Amino acid sequence: MSDTKTASFEALRAMKKRGEIAATWPNAEAVELPDGFWDNAKLAIPTQKKQISLRVDSDIIEFFKSRGGGHLTRMHAVLRTYVDAQRAMHRP
Repeated sequence: MSDTKTASFEALRAMKKRGEIAATWPNAEAVELPDGFWDNAKLAIPTQKKQISLRVDSDIIEFFKSRGGGHLTRMHAVLRTYVDAQRAMHRP
């Protein structure tokens, strides 16, 4: 049996006001970022993904699945890295 409970946003707000629940990460320390931390940051706007059917060798899919959940996300990351590297190599 699960300990998961449901509550409305209003109920959660009231519980917090009464002190029945605490803010997330009450012992978290503030992290000071060095000057220029964001200077080289690049905005990454997610693109809409397209659903496809893809055939891959069984050892490829088993390799990714053997590392746990999220295997399709990891496969996508490998493809993204390859495409980005190819584009960078062929820029004028």
